[in-house]
Amino acid sequence: MSLPDIDHLLATLEQQLNHYLQHHGISNPLLIGIRTGGVWIAEELQRRLSLSGDMGVLDISFYRDDFTRKGLHPQVKGSQLPDSIEDRDIILIDDVIKSGRTIRAAMNELFDYGRPARIALVTLLDVGQRELPVQPDVCAHSMALASKQVIKLSGPEPLLLTVS
Repeated sequence: MSLPDIDHLLATLEQQLNHYLQHHGISNPLLIGIRTGGVWIAEELQRRLSLSGDMGVLDISFYRDDFTRKGLHPQVKGSQLPDSIEDRDIILIDDVIKSGRTIRAAMNELFDYGRPARIALVTLLDVGQRELPVQPDVCAHSMALASKQVIKLSGPEPLLLTVS
């Protein structure tokens, strides 16, 4: 299976996110990356869009609904968010959206920190196979995977997509 070029995907994501921010009149978004791939993408978008200010990091390990099935991820590092997300425009970023369960867990955690004005979802890839009704607001590329295939983003230097 041929995967799209990561630099092309990031450029597409930058362009689409910039359009989204302008269209919705968002001038001071808070980018929050879901650990680990979403954090790498959020850092890159923060740089490319020349956004100043804080950036957040979510580790949703304790919020997953399949925690008892998968067990605790051995590298739980915790979340780092600004003092308040109350009434902020949040741009939630993940590398790949598949079932929607990671995003549900991320939103549960965010609401434990406060009530944002808006949460927009940005993903590098959408591979379908939803189990929950969650769709990205901005996505660089959609593709189909065989049911057993998994896409992995490694990085941060360099960012590299692989499928297994």
